[in-house]
Amino acid sequence: MRRALLLPVLLISALLGGAGTAHAEPATPSATPPSAAVPLLTLTAIPNGWQTRVDLRPELQVYADGRAVRVPDAIATDRGPDAAPHEVEGTVPADVLKAAVRETAELAELDLGLPSVSDQGSRIIDVMPERDAEAVHAIVYAPGFSDGLNDDQKKARDRFDQLYRKVLDAFQEKR
Repeated sequence: MRRALLLPVLLISALLGGAGTAHAEPATPSATPPSAAVPLLTLTAIPNGWQTRVDLRPELQVYADGRAVRVPDAIATDRGPDAAPHEVEGTVPADVLKAAVRETAELAELDLGLPSVSDQGSRIIDVMPERDAEAVHAIVYAPGFSDGLNDDQKKARDRFDQLYRKVLDAFQEKR
């Protein structure tokens, strides 16, 4: 009986084994001091579960001094697997950054809900100050879906969406 069950379990494990893996690119050396090299605020979109993009990276990284790097094709399905993403340097105004850090901390305390759908990706806002104990993370699973959520969860997700969009829209390309 055990052998009869073992084969299907091994087969399913082999088929699904690589489905949830992600590949991180090695860090590139920088002339920036280590403490300033870590972004204070990061916006990341994780694609739907069936997309093949495995070189995930943030859409936007904002440093404490306002410097920012936007990657508009971070999860683009039409970017080849060996093609480097397009990085755009710029800034985010200090007032927007300060408000975003505060709002992310508030959002991290709210119930953002889990819709009744799966494999629909997620969006993450991370605040990572120099002291790890002060880091906060707000995560919305299945953005754009509200099936099975109560009104408070829907309002919290709307706040999350507004903040995500506000920070992306505040990005000013360096010229």
